[in-house]
This record gives sequence, C-alpha cells and structure tokens, in this order.
Amino acid sequence: MKDRAPRERVLRAPSWLEELVRTTPPPVPWRDVVRFAVTIPAPLAVAVAVQGGVEAGPVLGAGVFATTGALAASLAPQSGPLRDRLRRTAAAVGFGAVGLVVGSYATGGGWMPVLLIAVLSAVAALISSVNAALSLGALQLLIYTALSSGLVTPLSLPVEVAFFFAGAAWATATILVQARTEALDPDRSSVAAVFRSVAELLEASGTDRSDDSRRAMTTALNAAYDRVIRSRSHSAGRIQELSELAGVLNAAAPLVEGAVAAARAAVPADPDDIAAVRALAAALEGDGELTDERLPPLEDAPPGRRAVRHGVRLVWNVVGDPEERAGAAAERPEVDLRTRLRELADRTLASTDSRAFAVRLALCMTVAEIARQYLPIERPYWVLLTVAIVLKPDFGSVFTRAVQRGAGTLLGVLIGSVLLAVLPRDAWVLVAMSASAALLPWARNANFGLFSVFQTPVIILLLDLALPGGPGVVGARLTDTLIGCAIVLVFGYLLWPQTWRAPLDEALRAAALALDAFVEAAFTGSPADRRRARRRNYRALTELQTQLQRRLAEPPPISNRAAAWWPVIVQLERTSDAVTEAVIAQRMGEPAPDLAQVAVLRKAIRQLEEDVRAHRAPDDAEIHADGVLGPVAREVDTARRLVRENAPGRRSP
Repeated sequence: MKDRAPRERVLRAPSWLEELVRTTPPPVPWRDVVRFAVTIPAPLAVAVAVQGGVEAGPVLGAGVFATTGALAASLAPQSGPLRDRLRRTAAAVGFGAVGLVVGSYATGGGWMPVLLIAVLSAVAALISSVNAALSLGALQLLIYTALSSGLVTPLSLPVEVAFFFAGAAWATATILVQARTEALDPDRSSVAAVFRSVAELLEASGTDRSDDSRRAMTTALNAAYDRVIRSRSHSAGRIQELSELAGVLNAAAPLVEGAVAAARAAVPADPDDIAAVRALAAALEGDGELTDERLPPLEDAPPGRRAVRHGVRLVWNVVGDPEERAGAAAERPEVDLRTRLRELADRTLASTDSRAFAVRLALCMTVAEIARQYLPIERPYWVLLTVAIVLKPDFGSVFTRAVQRGAGTLLGVLIGSVLLAVLPRDAWVLVAMSASAALLPWARNANFGLFSVFQTPVIILLLDLALPGGPGVVGARLTDTLIGCAIVLVFGYLLWPQTWRAPLDEALRAAALALDAFVEAAFTGSPADRRRARRRNYRALTELQTQLQRRLAEPPPISNRAAAWWPVIVQLERTSDAVTEAVIAQRMGEPAPDLAQVAVLRKAIRQLEEDVRAHRAPDDAEIHADGVLGPVAREVDTARRLVRENAPGRRSP
C-alpha cells in the first residue's frame, strides 16, 4: 500500500492537461438542436432531390454553397435579444461573403496571395477588437477566404456568392421562426426573475412563508449571475446587452439586502414598493415601461421599509432609463463623428494588445499561406483554415485552443473517415450531416475541442461532396490540421512570451488608478486635463476588457475565475460614466462638490486598487457624499462590495 500511492502520482496526467480536457456537460438546447439538424443540410437535400442523386455538377455545387451559407448563419446567433442575434448573423454572413470573394484572388503561387492574406489577417484582428459581432465576422472572413482559395466548383463567383446568401437567408428565416416560438430572452428573464422573487419576499414579510421566499430569492439571484456570466464567457467580445444586465444586478444589491433585512425583522412591506419591484421585472422583460418619476423617499418609516425604498429608487433609474442602463449616458454631450473615431482608435490601433495580436495573426496566416504553396499536401487550404480557427481573432488563449482544436479535429476526422467509409454516396450522407449538425449547439456550450469534434465531420462530408476524394484525403486533412496547429503554437505562441499569461489583475488595478486620476481631474483640473484623463480612463477600461476576453477563452477554472471579475469590470465602467455625468451636471449649473468629499472618494478608489493587488477584502464602510458626487459614491460602494465577494475565501457572484 505504501508503494501504490507514489506510483499513482507518477501515472496521473499533468494538472494542465486535466484542466484542458475538463468540462461540465451543459444542458441540451433542444430548440437549437432541431434547428441545426434541419437547417444546415436542407439546401444540400434540395440540390440532391433536383439532381436526382449525389452527382458532381452545377446543381450539387449550388447546394454546397447554399449549405455553407446556412452553416455560417446557423452558428452565428447565441442567447440574447433578437436584434443581437440578427446583428451577429449579418456580420457572419456579410464577412463570409467578402471572404469568398477575396479568397478567389488568393489562389495560385507567388507573393501576391501571401501579401493579400497578411493584410487581410491584420485587418481581421483589428476589426475583432470592436465588439462581439465584428469578432465573429472577422473569423468568418478568414474561414471563407481559406475555403475559397482551394474550393473549385463549376460555378462562377457571383453564382457561388448568390447561393451562399440564399442559404444564409434560409437559415435566418429559421432563426426568426425559433425566436417567435421562444417566450423571452433567457438572460433577461433570469434577471427579471430576481425582482419577482424580491416582490414575493416583500409580500411574505412577517408570515410563515418568509424563509422559503428568502431562499427562493437567493437561488434566483445566484442563477441570474451565473446565467449572465456564462453568456458573457461564451461571447467573443463585448456585448452591450449583457453589460446592461450585469449593471442591473449590481444595482439591485441594496434592494436585495433591504428586502432580506425587512423580512428578518418581520416588517410589512409598503404596497407601493411591491408594485414598483414587479414593475421593474415587467420592464426588464419588455412587458411594460417605467415612469420617469421614482417613488419618493420614506422619511418617517421603520428602517426596513426605508432600506427597501432606497433600493427601489436606486434600481429604478438604472432600469428606467435605457441610455443610463446601457452605460451610454456619459456619451450624450459629445457623440460626434470625431469622438466615435477616437474611441474606435482606442480599441484598435491605439491598443497595444490589438496591435500585437494583429501582428501575430498576420504572421501565422502568412506562414500558413507559404506552407500552402510549397508543401506537397493534397488539400493545402485546410492549413489556412486550421490557423484561422485556432487563432481566431478574439484575443483568446492560443495554447489551449491549439491543443483542443488538434485533439477535437483528430476525433472529428476519425468520425468523418468512418462515415465516408461505411456510407454510400447518396442521401445517407445527408443523414450523417444532419446528426453531426444537431450536436453542434450542445458541443459549443461545452468547450472548443468538443465543438471541433462534431464540426469537422460536417465540413468533411460537405467538402467531400464538392471535391470527391479517396480515403487518403482524410489522412491528408489530419496532417494539414496538425501542421496548422504547429504553426500557431510556434509562431503564435512560443515566439511571444507575453502571451503566455493574461494579466487581468494588473489591468484591473491600472483601470482603478486611471479612474482615480479621472476623478481628480474631473473636480480639480482644467477642461483639457479632464478630457485627457477621461480618455486615459476609458482606454484603460478597453485594455481591461481585452484581458478579460483572453481569460474567458481559457478552459475552466481560469475562465470561471475571470468571469467572476466581470461584474466588477462592468461596475468600473458605470463608475466612470457616473463621473462624467457629474461633470456634465456641474456644467449645467449644479454646485461643485466639497473637495473633502472628493478626497474621501479618491481614497476609496485607491484602496480598491490596493485590495485587488493584495487579494484582500475591502472594509464594509460606506462612502457618503452629497450632490453630484452621490451617484459616483454609490457606484464605488457597489464596486467595493463586488471585490469583497471575489476576495479569497468568499463566494464569487
């Protein structure tokens, strides 16, 4: 027995590999499963029916390109409002079509295709740093450029693009049908459920249902945070809707605490407060709109009621004003073209991470293009395709994606090879494609490697219909995939030591320090100082979002820890907006704040930076400020509370 333990430790897999392959099976999204199974192979099924069988020719080629369009449009939308789903779909399809056109000029040999691929890759990397929809579009741009550079069909380029759009239109129609059958946005519904549970707790205050209602509210609050954070972790960039919901949850903390305190003290709730909380839930779900006037404060009432009313008033502004809750209020006075271009530059060319990633992606794609021209491989475009998918432009982990992509593609190629070997070249191929496509939405919610396992057979079956080949093509494709992964690991990872880590804590501290400097300039500096400090502050927040995205692309538990910090990042953005609003209020005639209160506020922000650096929980003291500083102090208090919840030994949201 004494010898067995050391032997078991020797045979155990390395910890990094255990974390790499670890995954929690996600729930099955049955609606998406059915939609994928029907939508993706349908255009190809129509082509086979018209052709009278699986035979190479223009009809089958049209079906192949329509299916690629359906695949791009089907994979694009994720959970969220319909407008966000359509925005992601439009970006994926639009950039995919551009890739088809550009890829037709990247064929053959010479330096022209190499230069074209390098410039296109750099542009894709910079575009991806703007938002999640454009990040997805940039990926499709590279993918379809790679496919178009090696896919030869009897159709002309305009006809190929036309059928690509036709397939995408079909997939978009199925997305709209599914949206009509779904009740609500699940992210927004989970947040609305928190307010419904708060209303039920207030109604149960002083009754024997109080304990059950309190537990139900805690469950709803945890579920809402988990839902919104999980949706953000699956996003390839910033999504305004999710930041809005995180801000609502952050602002709801005083209301939740007041409701719990009132229930424990058995203080009956004010009926107006209960109605207001239910109105908040309805407004979040889109079933009603809030009035401009908040409920008045309660002066002569028990402390429990005053705390609840205070919480209701805080949340009312956040939910009631769409510009406020989207964090856009700070942009009202200067939303001109020059300002928008300057902010766009801050996210792209002015960002050190964005520039470095553009160089990395361009280098890897250039090496892949050179390999495509000179290596004696049967389907060389697959190397370009692998590099684009592994190093997809969302600032994510390079190492984990390369390993997961390689392992997932290995299994996917084995599955695809078995299907090609045992299935006749007829309608059974469509059945196999439909089964693989049905698993994609479930696998996407698990991890990148599992998604590759089922995505690869779909692509193999599709391309085998367009370019028939023997069993050797499968082995060649596996070799091409391994070559692409090796290119990414060497030229996109090993040569860039700074990419081995994603210093989220450092970026968080830098953002806090930039916020402190912004507060100082906002209330004690000149207009020029305020403009410079505000730009530095928002640039620091942009860098912080970039570091967050890189961490979210890692496998658990790294991504889980990063996701737990996301509400804090949202709160720093809201605090910055509140500072700008205070400056605007002063400009409109509000009295200047007391400099002593400004000093207290700055001290709290600096302590917040120290708490993050020392991994300790801030104190529980609240910041009290009057006038224009009041909203800023409340936002800083919320940020400090969130940091306390993320401190070691405390439960993350």
